Amino acid sequence: MRVILFGATGMVGQGVLRECLRDPDVTEVLTVGRSATGRQHPKLRELMLPDLLNLSAVEDRLSGFDAAFFCVGVTSVGLTEERYRQLTHDLTLAVARTLARLNPRMTFIYVSGAGADSSGKGRTMWARVRGQAENELLRLPFEGAYVFRPAAIVPLDGIRSRTKLYRAMYLVLAPILPALYRCFPKYVTTTRQMGRAMLRVVRHGAPKMVLENADINRVA
Repeated sequence: MRVILFGATGMVGQGVLRECLRDPDVTEVLTVGRSATGRQHPKLRELMLPDLLNLSAVEDRLSGFDAAFFCVGVTSVGLTEERYRQLTHDLTLAVARTLARLNPRMTFIYVSGAGADSSGKGRTMWARVRGQAENELLRLPFEGAYVFRPAAIVPLDGIRSRTKLYRAMYLVLAPILPALYRCFPKYVTTTRQMGRAMLRVVRHGAPKMVLENADINRVA
Protein backbone atom coordinates (compact mmCIF):
# COMPACT_ATOMS: atom_id res chain seq x y z
CA MET A 1 0.00 0.00 0.00
CA ARG A 2 1.33 3.45 -0.99
CA VAL A 3 0.03 6.35 1.11
CA ILE A 4 0.07 10.14 0.78
CA LEU A 5 -0.20 12.00 4.08
CA PHE A 6 -1.02 15.71 4.34
CA GLY A 7 -0.48 17.40 7.71
CA ALA A 8 2.10 14.95 9.03
CA THR A 9 3.56 17.48 11.49
CA GLY A 10 0.25 18.10 13.29
CA MET A 11 -0.91 16.08 16.27
CA VAL A 12 -3.23 13.78 14.30
CA GLY A 13 -0.83 13.56 11.38
CA GLN A 14 2.04 12.51 13.64
CA GLY A 15 -0.06 9.65 14.97
CA VAL A 16 -1.15 8.57 11.49
CA LEU A 17 2.45 8.69 10.24
CA ARG A 18 3.59 6.52 13.14
CA GLU A 19 0.98 3.86 12.41
CA CYS A 20 1.73 3.90 8.68
CA LEU A 21 5.45 3.39 9.26
CA ARG A 22 4.72 0.53 11.67
CA ASP A 23 2.26 -1.23 9.36
CA PRO A 24 3.86 -4.04 7.31
CA ASP A 25 1.36 -3.57 4.46
CA VAL A 26 2.42 0.04 3.89
CA THR A 27 5.37 0.11 1.51
CA GLU A 28 5.71 3.88 1.07
CA VAL A 29 4.52 7.04 2.83
CA LEU A 30 4.82 10.37 1.03
CA THR A 31 4.28 13.31 3.36
CA VAL A 32 3.28 16.60 1.76
CA GLY A 33 3.47 19.81 3.75
CA ARG A 34 5.22 23.10 4.40
CA SER A 35 7.77 21.70 6.85
CA ALA A 36 9.76 18.53 7.41
CA THR A 37 8.56 15.85 9.81
CA GLY A 38 11.96 15.35 11.43
CA ARG A 39 11.54 11.60 10.99
CA GLN A 40 13.80 9.18 9.14
CA HIS A 41 12.55 5.81 7.91
CA PRO A 42 13.15 3.61 4.84
CA LYS A 43 9.46 3.92 3.86
CA LEU A 44 9.28 7.69 4.27
CA ARG A 45 9.50 10.25 1.47
CA GLU A 46 8.92 13.94 2.09
CA LEU A 47 7.69 16.66 -0.26
CA MET A 48 7.82 20.21 1.09
CA LEU A 49 5.82 22.91 -0.67
CA PRO A 50 5.25 26.58 0.21
CA ASP A 51 1.71 26.53 -1.21
CA LEU A 52 -0.45 23.42 -0.93
CA LEU A 53 -3.26 25.07 -2.91
CA ASN A 54 -1.27 24.61 -6.11
CA LEU A 55 0.11 21.12 -6.72
CA SER A 56 0.55 21.46 -10.49
CA ALA A 57 4.35 21.54 -10.33
CA VAL A 58 4.56 18.22 -8.46
CA GLU A 59 1.72 16.22 -10.02
CA ASP A 60 4.21 13.73 -11.47
CA ARG A 61 5.05 12.70 -7.88
CA LEU A 62 1.44 12.27 -6.73
CA SER A 63 0.16 9.41 -8.88
CA GLY A 64 0.12 5.67 -8.25
CA PHE A 65 -1.05 5.88 -4.64
CA ASP A 66 -3.65 3.73 -2.91
CA ALA A 67 -4.68 6.09 -0.13
CA ALA A 68 -4.53 9.72 0.97
CA PHE A 69 -4.95 10.89 4.56
CA PHE A 70 -5.75 14.59 4.87
CA CYS A 71 -4.94 15.63 8.44
CA VAL A 72 -4.43 19.36 7.90
CA GLY A 73 -6.39 21.43 10.38
CA VAL A 74 -6.44 24.85 12.00
CA THR A 75 -8.45 26.35 14.82
CA SER A 76 -11.06 28.91 13.84
CA VAL A 77 -10.22 31.07 16.87
CA GLY A 78 -9.27 34.57 15.72
CA LEU A 79 -9.98 33.90 12.04
CA THR A 80 -12.60 35.45 9.81
CA GLU A 81 -14.92 33.08 7.98
CA GLU A 82 -13.22 33.96 4.70
CA ARG A 83 -9.76 33.08 6.01
CA TYR A 84 -10.96 29.93 7.77
CA ARG A 85 -12.67 28.82 4.55
CA GLN A 86 -9.43 29.29 2.63
CA LEU A 87 -7.45 27.20 5.11
CA THR A 88 -9.98 24.38 5.39
CA HIS A 89 -12.61 24.12 2.66
CA ASP A 90 -10.59 25.58 -0.23
CA LEU A 91 -7.34 23.81 0.62
CA THR A 92 -9.00 20.43 1.20
CA LEU A 93 -10.93 20.54 -2.08
CA ALA A 94 -7.95 21.77 -4.11
CA VAL A 95 -5.87 18.81 -2.93
CA ALA A 96 -8.70 16.28 -3.23
CA ARG A 97 -9.65 17.30 -6.77
CA THR A 98 -6.06 16.93 -7.92
CA LEU A 99 -5.69 13.51 -6.31
CA ALA A 100 -9.05 12.29 -7.65
CA ARG A 101 -7.89 13.11 -11.17
CA LEU A 102 -4.51 11.45 -10.72
CA ASN A 103 -5.64 8.47 -8.58
CA PRO A 104 -9.31 7.64 -9.24
CA ARG A 105 -8.95 4.25 -7.50
CA MET A 106 -7.63 5.86 -4.34
CA THR A 107 -9.30 5.95 -0.92
CA PHE A 108 -9.31 9.49 0.49
CA ILE A 109 -9.88 10.12 4.21
CA TYR A 110 -10.54 13.64 5.48
CA VAL A 111 -10.15 14.50 9.16
CA SER A 112 -12.96 16.90 10.06
CA GLY A 113 -14.31 17.25 13.59
CA ALA A 114 -17.19 16.30 15.86
CA GLY A 115 -20.03 18.76 15.44
CA ALA A 116 -19.40 19.52 11.77
CA ASP A 117 -22.63 20.68 10.17
CA SER A 118 -23.65 18.52 7.21
CA SER A 119 -26.41 20.97 6.28
CA GLY A 120 -23.75 23.60 5.61
CA LYS A 121 -26.22 26.23 6.82
CA GLY A 122 -25.82 26.30 10.60
CA ARG A 123 -24.99 29.34 12.71
CA THR A 124 -21.61 28.04 13.95
CA MET A 125 -19.02 29.21 11.44
CA TRP A 126 -16.41 26.47 11.73
CA ALA A 127 -19.02 23.69 11.72
CA ARG A 128 -20.75 25.13 8.66
CA VAL A 129 -17.51 25.45 6.69
CA ARG A 130 -16.35 21.96 7.66
CA GLY A 131 -19.71 20.50 6.70
CA GLN A 132 -19.59 22.13 3.28
CA ALA A 133 -16.09 20.74 2.71
CA GLU A 134 -17.27 17.25 3.73
CA ASN A 135 -20.22 17.32 1.34
CA GLU A 136 -18.17 18.41 -1.66
CA LEU A 137 -15.41 15.94 -0.89
CA LEU A 138 -17.77 12.97 -0.73
CA ARG A 139 -19.05 13.79 -4.23
CA LEU A 140 -15.61 13.51 -5.84
CA PRO A 141 -14.90 10.45 -8.04
CA PHE A 142 -12.68 8.50 -5.65
CA GLU A 143 -13.10 4.75 -5.34
CA GLY A 144 -13.62 5.45 -1.65
CA ALA A 145 -14.01 8.70 0.30
CA TYR A 146 -14.58 8.98 4.04
CA VAL A 147 -14.85 11.68 6.68
CA PHE A 148 -13.50 11.17 10.21
CA ARG A 149 -15.09 13.31 12.92
CA PRO A 150 -13.04 12.83 16.10
CA ALA A 151 -14.02 14.66 19.28
CA ALA A 152 -11.32 14.73 21.99
CA ILE A 153 -8.04 13.11 20.91
CA VAL A 154 -5.50 11.79 23.41
CA PRO A 155 -1.93 12.19 22.08
CA LEU A 156 0.20 9.10 22.75
CA ASP A 157 3.79 8.01 22.05
CA GLY A 158 5.33 11.39 22.82
CA ILE A 159 3.18 13.24 20.30
CA ARG A 160 2.35 16.88 21.08
CA SER A 161 -0.02 19.37 19.52
CA ARG A 162 1.54 22.37 17.75
CA THR A 163 -1.26 24.62 19.04
CA LYS A 164 -0.31 26.33 22.33
CA LEU A 165 -3.86 26.32 23.65
CA TYR A 166 -4.22 22.58 23.06
CA ARG A 167 -0.81 21.84 24.58
CA ALA A 168 -1.81 23.68 27.75
CA MET A 169 -5.12 21.83 27.88
CA TYR A 170 -3.47 18.43 27.42
CA LEU A 171 -0.90 19.25 30.11
CA VAL A 172 -3.68 19.93 32.62
CA LEU A 173 -5.72 16.88 31.63
CA ALA A 174 -2.79 14.46 31.18
CA PRO A 175 -3.36 12.51 34.45
CA ILE A 176 -6.97 11.68 33.57
CA LEU A 177 -6.87 11.38 29.77
CA PRO A 178 -6.34 7.58 29.72
CA ALA A 179 -9.33 7.11 32.03
CA LEU A 180 -11.46 9.41 29.88
CA TYR A 181 -10.61 7.35 26.80
CA ARG A 182 -11.55 4.08 28.51
CA CYS A 183 -14.78 5.43 30.01
CA PHE A 184 -16.03 7.62 27.18
CA PRO A 185 -15.19 6.00 23.80
CA LYS A 186 -18.09 7.93 22.26
CA TYR A 187 -16.27 11.20 22.89
CA VAL A 188 -12.56 10.38 23.22
CA THR A 189 -10.12 8.63 20.89
CA THR A 190 -6.31 8.53 20.59
CA THR A 191 -3.71 9.29 17.96
CA ARG A 192 -3.07 5.54 17.68
CA GLN A 193 -6.75 4.76 17.10
CA MET A 194 -6.97 7.43 14.41
CA GLY A 195 -4.09 5.96 12.42
CA ARG A 196 -5.20 2.37 12.84
CA ALA A 197 -8.77 3.16 11.86
CA MET A 198 -7.64 4.94 8.69
CA LEU A 199 -5.55 1.99 7.57
CA ARG A 200 -8.36 -0.43 8.30
CA VAL A 201 -10.85 1.63 6.30
CA VAL A 202 -8.50 1.63 3.32
CA ARG A 203 -8.25 -2.17 3.50
CA HIS A 204 -11.86 -3.05 4.28
CA GLY A 205 -14.04 0.02 3.80
CA ALA A 206 -16.57 1.19 6.38
CA PRO A 207 -20.35 0.86 6.79
CA LYS A 208 -20.83 4.61 6.27
CA MET A 209 -18.92 7.49 4.76
CA VAL A 210 -18.96 9.78 7.81
CA LEU A 211 -17.44 8.20 10.93
CA GLU A 212 -18.08 9.83 14.29
CA ASN A 213 -15.76 9.37 17.29
CA ALA A 214 -17.35 6.10 18.46
CA ASP A 215 -17.22 4.72 14.90
CA ILE A 216 -13.52 5.50 14.67
CA ASN A 217 -12.82 3.55 17.87
CA ARG A 218 -14.92 0.58 16.72
CA VAL A 219 -13.16 0.42 13.35
CA ALA A 220 -9.72 0.68 14.99
